[in-house]
Amino acid sequence: MANLLYRLGRFSFRRRGLVTALWLVLLAAVGVGAATLSGPTSNAFSIPGTESSQAITVLREKMGVGADNASAQVVFTASGQAKLTDPGQQAAVTAAVAALRAAPQVAQVGDPFQAGTISPDQRTAFASVAYTVAPGDLTDTDRQALYAAGRTAEAAGVGVAFGGTATQQQQAGGAAEAIGIAVAALILLLTFGSLVAAGLPLLTALLGVGFGMGGIQIATGFFDLSTSTSALATMLGLAVAIDYALFVVSRFRHELADGHEPEQAAGRAVGTAGSAVVFAGLTVIIALVALSVTGIPFLTAMGLAAAGTVAVAVAITLSLVPALLGFAGPRILTADRRKGIGRHRSPATMPLGGRWARGVLRHRVPALLLALGVAGVMAVPALDLALALPDDSTAAPGSTQRMAYEQLSSGFGAGFNGPLLLVVEDSLGDVSTAAGQAQQSVSRLPDVAVVTPPTINPDRDTAMLTVIPHSGPGTQETKDLVTAIRDFAPAVAASTGADLSVTGATAVNIDVSDKLTAALIPYLAIVVGLAFVLLMLVFRSVLVPLKATVGFLISVAAAFGALVAVFQWGWLADLFGVPSTGPIVSIMPIFLIGVLFGLAMDYEVFLVTRTREEYVHGAAPDDAIITGTRHGARVVTAAALIMISVFAGFILTDDTIIKSLGFALAVGVAVDAFLVRMTIVPAVLSLLGRAAWWLPAWLDRILPNVDVEGEQLTRRLAAEQPPLSAAPAQPQSAAAPAEEPTVAASADLSQQAEPMPERELVSV
Repeated sequence: MANLLYRLGRFSFRRRGLVTALWLVLLAAVGVGAATLSGPTSNAFSIPGTESSQAITVLREKMGVGADNASAQVVFTASGQAKLTDPGQQAAVTAAVAALRAAPQVAQVGDPFQAGTISPDQRTAFASVAYTVAPGDLTDTDRQALYAAGRTAEAAGVGVAFGGTATQQQQAGGAAEAIGIAVAALILLLTFGSLVAAGLPLLTALLGVGFGMGGIQIATGFFDLSTSTSALATMLGLAVAIDYALFVVSRFRHELADGHEPEQAAGRAVGTAGSAVVFAGLTVIIALVALSVTGIPFLTAMGLAAAGTVAVAVAITLSLVPALLGFAGPRILTADRRKGIGRHRSPATMPLGGRWARGVLRHRVPALLLALGVAGVMAVPALDLALALPDDSTAAPGSTQRMAYEQLSSGFGAGFNGPLLLVVEDSLGDVSTAAGQAQQSVSRLPDVAVVTPPTINPDRDTAMLTVIPHSGPGTQETKDLVTAIRDFAPAVAASTGADLSVTGATAVNIDVSDKLTAALIPYLAIVVGLAFVLLMLVFRSVLVPLKATVGFLISVAAAFGALVAVFQWGWLADLFGVPSTGPIVSIMPIFLIGVLFGLAMDYEVFLVTRTREEYVHGAAPDDAIITGTRHGARVVTAAALIMISVFAGFILTDDTIIKSLGFALAVGVAVDAFLVRMTIVPAVLSLLGRAAWWLPAWLDRILPNVDVEGEQLTRRLAAEQPPLSAAPAQPQSAAAPAEEPTVAASADLSQQAEPMPERELVSV
């Protein structure tokens, strides 16, 4: 693979104009497609095959009720000592209902005075608004018409608030991306000391994200995608694209400083660092694509969209980055570095990465116990993890959705915010008997406030009843009620021959959460198993992959603990802008595991491959660890800080899913890069000694040699074209500029068959 990527890097460098033009043409084509083929997105979560989804289909076919269409609750409250039944107040509400019926896309509106949806104290009432389209098909104009119609009652002193799926809309995330990019630019500038070198990874990352977003917009015209899909893809695309370009640009600068011709340097950079980028990208892509095994369509779509964005980032890194390096040439180096091309440089002191590794190895047991203790303390809150899907109860305080929820709870009880729909279907006879029995039996169950009389379709084979619980939609009591009703269904079938099922937004959310929870363990097993196999291929070891996998689980546990502490318990909630606390979004565990797996394996590859290379070339185990950490620490630190800043920027968004995912990923990357990979990993490798690299002979013969570090390529090129630094070393003052970072996965030319002076070392 390294030889193929070497040729690709040289070709892109040599034909830089053609390669750049092709990418720009592709970007324009994707942009046109996004502008002409895009469709709406949705906040709705549903899973085909669950009882609630099947019942929705029955309602649509038998009764013409689109239970998954957009809906809204317009809540009216009287002010002062007035009541909504007072003539002036009632007239204002009636006029508002009439205006709501005339709003775009509205199918029907329930008049509170006719439907009886007025609280006992006559101070609170609500009108149910049903739409003809799904929530994702509503435009901002439709929502504004809803708000304008309902607020006509405010002229009479009536308070108005709005809740329901019709009020949900995607939040803009431009500020989050801008902050992440700004911080990344600063880190790149400090790392490289050159505007050209710092700007190139940012430019290619923005192009990659543009491709990803355009592709997702095109996909929305053909598939149902969540409103969070674009934000997730942007988050991952920015982070990995900047990091991958950073690795290649770092290696290119190193090769230039070593005295190689620019084209040769580009080929070497892509052939060595690019090999590690391919492997790192594949781990992220596979983890995201593996979300399809859950059998959850919206989760699969989000995973595939994010994986596509990462794949584009890898492709741009391997082809467009060397082309742009061709335009930059030696200007990618600072002026001082250009003057010293081909000269040997020796830092006056041991780089910080090497000193850190020596300190960890000198105190390996205390360092290991301290790191494990910190991670363990961070993970403790994860034991209290509670999962649910968001509803109006978790909306920001002061928002119209939260006000509507609280007013309904105050006037009618929390259950009015999450009614259940019972569907009774009898294909052999009149359904009225079975529906009546269901009404009587369900009304006697605990936590049931009201069961409405059945509504029967013209064919009299299907009936619908509404159940209002005492408890709110996100409570355990309501979940227990849904379970109790479903447990009662066989008795109805046995006595009447009719099928009883439960649906509605609350039941759908319960089913989705249960399915996500059930899929978590199988998905974790797949990801962990995949990590073990892939790392065995790279490191030719059994214990190193096992250590890496355990380290990944430590990072995940710490990220979950921090997530629960902030978003569920409310610790430091104001600092992170968390408007309200509650259960963690149900899709969070699977997403967090998948994404962190890929990112954790990135750092494992970039740090440990160099350690393995040194060990294979005869270095003692501890010396190999110190050298590997010294060479990889700076670039991994920069990469981790960039990812953390990009993910942390999304904490500023209003979308609950994206805010919590950005926070969890930022914490997870920080723990994995600095606590696990730079502390726990060196300590464990030192304790294992030579046993860390043991692999049974029979397994060594079976496993293919993927040569991620590009060792074979560097040996061949060294024999063909030694760099200018093979000349006698030039004197260098102690004030020489800092050394360039090199990718941890690249091979060390000093280990080649032909004797050569030690080439530049990484300094931090």
